[in-house]
Amino acid sequence: MPVLMPAFLIYRPGIYCYHLFLMAPLEVVIRPAKAEDASDWLRLRMLLWDQTPEAEHRAEMAEISGHPETQLVLVAAEGDRLIGFLEASIRNFAEDCETDHVGYLEGWYVEPEFRRTGVGRILVANAEQWAHDSGCIEMASDTELGNEDSIAAHIRLGYHESARLVHFRKDLA
Repeated sequence: MPVLMPAFLIYRPGIYCYHLFLMAPLEVVIRPAKAEDASDWLRLRMLLWDQTPEAEHRAEMAEISGHPETQLVLVAAEGDRLIGFLEASIRNFAEDCETDHVGYLEGWYVEPEFRRTGVGRILVANAEQWAHDSGCIEMASDTELGNEDSIAAHIRLGYHESARLVHFRKDLA
């Protein structure tokens, strides 16, 4: 497993880009997604949300890409290969939040061999900075009840559990 070395932030107005130096020698760059990242972004989304059909992923990606003022997609790139991504949004409601302008971690994924190296932490830090710069004073997220790895990752990043929900549905046809 790569070992995390010091990271530094390059700031340009509207763009946050971290360079992580991992032993190996390996350089991971965290940056906003570009149009040419679409196929790797789709591949990573399908690994995270594997029960979602590809057509639905593509529709969601088009919707996200069409709203840059309220949607953010960051990628972690090792050379030309994407090894992780994060999607965040600005919501006007989030469970247990007190404001009506909330940054929200919609989902993030880092390939298994790069987990616990700081890549996910810096993806989330970038999303939090974007939300703050967009006027948010709260950040929220969710995960499935049984996803203990995700729950632990959220806690390591300073999030606290605010509620547990079980959703129900019934066909009325």
